[in-house]
Amino acid sequence: MFLRQLEPRTARTATEVITFALWPLAVMTVLNRVFIKAVNGFVTDDFKPVYQASLDFLNGRPVYTANFDSVDPHYLYAPSGTLLIAPIAAIDYEKSRWLFIALNALAILAAWYLLLRLFRYTLKSVAAPALLLAMFMSETVTNTLVFTNINGCVLLAELVFIHLLLQRRDLWAGAALGLSIAVKPTLAPLLLIALVRGQWKVFVTALGVPVALTAIAWPLSKDPEKFFERTGPYLLETRDYFNSSIVGNSEYYGLPPWLAWGMRLTFGVLVLLSLWLLYRYYRHDELFFVCTASGVLLASAFLLNSLGQMYYSMLLFPFLMTVVLRNSVLRNWPAWLAIFGFMSYDKWLSDRWQHIGRNLEYLRITFGWGLLLIVVFCVLGERYLAARRQHRLLIGIDPEWMSSAPDSRDRQPQRPTAEPGVAAGTPTTEPSKTSGRLPEQRTDQENRISVES
Repeated sequence: MFLRQLEPRTARTATEVITFALWPLAVMTVLNRVFIKAVNGFVTDDFKPVYQASLDFLNGRPVYTANFDSVDPHYLYAPSGTLLIAPIAAIDYEKSRWLFIALNALAILAAWYLLLRLFRYTLKSVAAPALLLAMFMSETVTNTLVFTNINGCVLLAELVFIHLLLQRRDLWAGAALGLSIAVKPTLAPLLLIALVRGQWKVFVTALGVPVALTAIAWPLSKDPEKFFERTGPYLLETRDYFNSSIVGNSEYYGLPPWLAWGMRLTFGVLVLLSLWLLYRYYRHDELFFVCTASGVLLASAFLLNSLGQMYYSMLLFPFLMTVVLRNSVLRNWPAWLAIFGFMSYDKWLSDRWQHIGRNLEYLRITFGWGLLLIVVFCVLGERYLAARRQHRLLIGIDPEWMSSAPDSRDRQPQRPTAEPGVAAGTPTTEPSKTSGRLPEQRTDQENRISVES
């Protein structure tokens, strides 16, 4: 039976062949990243200060004693995060590090599965190995495992939050987000999505969980107040190393403050306009709106805040996956040029052209985040202006041809059939669920087709 599967009697489809080809590539890449690259480690070790802080916490010693004048990784988690992570110091350092790598790898795999289900793909689809391969080939997943930090768990929290938010299970969605915020506030901008959707209960647990954990950790910690006196102010400062935000690169290259602020304000305006267009015309298309808005919010936070590091880009996976939706803003080559900038594991340091190579390597992340936000604004802006010229803003801003474009939410490809009075290939009478129009709103062309049918 097994040998028969190697050469079936019936011809396979191209999709099936590609699926079979991608699975071994994806699985072997996962194994390489987890058991070889991650276990080997690198000169950058994000786990060491976390383990030391956990060990100090368990033994009643001061935790927030980092020397911020050095460029080594520092321990920056709040007391609530210390409480959650402290159990990792119950065993020796090497086994604890391996366990932490495994925990994050499993979290990334769980996030991969949830991402597939979010966009209605199964493990048998070609999307499953393609997405798995793309994720583990990226810089963000690779260095998260190699540096051994907690971003894999943060990605899982984001996917759980999105799933539960779309299901209107607000308290549980907030709990997932709250556990992430208790460790690091990277996902805090996603609270804005719950706010504009009117899901107020999310805030109860999203804010309540870290507050409760802080209250528990406070009497157990030797110096919890030092986090707010020393670590908190440091987090608000801009450093000129390992920092791909606008202000970080501005500090490194010595740009004048007015130029850095000008770029931040310009991108801030683009982000606000993009978010307004998304809310005004796409909030009823929940999956597209939540995933796209989350990507815009997080990418802008990485770019405009005081600290943005390349492996934060892992949290943009839900946004990047919207490319399978018919109204995605990522179905163009500039978007994927931007994505290459902050996702690729390639190094651009050159022995022959050292100055150029160094600039390409240091700036590609910043340019990538910035170009992605520009693409989103331009795509949404062009749709809006075209719809206004054609006097159809009341029914949405998606062009008419988009209703027949492929979408992962279509259970099967729509094959038009000839009906009396309607030529084959004519759009169906049911309006697109993702066109930005309300169900009762239809175009003149759709009304005409309905009458003729």
